[in-house]
Amino acid sequence: MLKEDHVLTPTVYQDRQKRKVRCALPENPYNWNGSTVAAILERMEYCGHTVNFKTHRQSYKIKKIIENPPEQWKIFRNTHEAIVDEDTFQRVQELRRNKRRPARTGKSNLFSGAAYCADCEEKMYYCTSRNFEERQDHFVCSTSRKKGKDVCGTHFIRAVVLEKGVLKFLQILLWYISDCEDLFRDKLGAKRKEDFKKELAAKRRQLTQAQRRMEELDRLFKRLYEDKISGKINDSRFEKLSADYENEQAELTEKMQLLEQEITQQEEEADSIEQFILRAKKYPNLQELTPAVLHDLVNRVYVSAPDKSSGQRVQDVHISLACIGFLPESIIAEMLTHAAKSRTA
Repeated sequence: MLKEDHVLTPTVYQDRQKRKVRCALPENPYNWNGSTVAAILERMEYCGHTVNFKTHRQSYKIKKIIENPPEQWKIFRNTHEAIVDEDTFQRVQELRRNKRRPARTGKSNLFSGAAYCADCEEKMYYCTSRNFEERQDHFVCSTSRKKGKDVCGTHFIRAVVLEKGVLKFLQILLWYISDCEDLFRDKLGAKRKEDFKKELAAKRRQLTQAQRRMEELDRLFKRLYEDKISGKINDSRFEKLSADYENEQAELTEKMQLLEQEITQQEEEADSIEQFILRAKKYPNLQELTPAVLHDLVNRVYVSAPDKSSGQRVQDVHISLACIGFLPESIIAEMLTHAAKSRTA
């Protein structure tokens, strides 16, 4: 689309703005490639955040730039105007993580990358064949395939069954939210608030402990230096102990940065119930499950091994919803009761 609309590539655009470019200009100024688009889709800066320490150099003598892993980045949030909202950005990242690569037959399924085994929590493989009818396509536990059924029992679910089950669950859920929005918000909010407070309190305790240890290490290092000056310890002993303290401080600094990011993110996700309700309202009459709908409303689906003890094949599927995760059993029971009463009426 960018090529067809004659949108300039970033390099050509920079050059025409009289800004320095680091690579040769292409012959075709509209010749976009996938890696450029992918890099744009993954830039947090477009959400209004400043991201530092994405790269480093081994030495000032070596010009080669080395990329840092994301956990080493330092993110300063809301430093400038955003052109993409956070919710859209996170949805795009989730879609990119769960890209549906076609099988050798050319077929693909909307649950590829989203279906997981409930026992080992690993992805399930999409299995198909040119000779398969649509009803025969299925998902099977990847652990069982790779490591054997002794590690995780072989179990599968047909793709059409999974799709129908998830579609039915979402229809009941959206119906319930439409009729009982305040009740859904109140019931889920009370549970989320309780879990949120516990998780946040635990992380804040860890952060406080790390900060106290950092202060203690500063005092120990100062005392160690004084002992070296006074001759109580020799140079080799001082170097060993100081190196240990510095390594521990570096680990604590990294841990504190991670905890601060998690606390900030969790505080920003406090309104996740409202986000999900807004998403649900976009589908007042859901009749078909598409990849866009699935990834808008669902994070993952977990498929359990079938239970045949009753003489019939019964298989549980647990659905982790976008923004809010798993619904409590009490809300699911309320939803089913509401749906049964509505059908009776």
